[in-house]
Amino acid sequence: MIEIETKLRRWGNSFGIVIPINKIEGHSLKEGSIIKATILKKDDENILRRTFGKAKFKKSTEQMMGETDKELYDI
Repeated sequence: MIEIETKLRRWGNSFGIVIPINKIEGHSLKEGSIIKATILKKDDENILRRTFGKAKFKKSTEQMMGETDKELYDI
């Protein structure tokens, strides 16, 4: 996996990013390689929620914490 921070740039009617060559060395990538990219806005506060969705549990947080405490400390 390669992780970089870069600016989004306009190329004609499209946008693109530049991946520095030193980041892809040793990953068997070359011009024309097909890659998969995930784009995350750096200043996004809810990125985890949008990426993974909202978790819905049957029990409340307090109930789960109580059960965890009981298992850890009631030996």
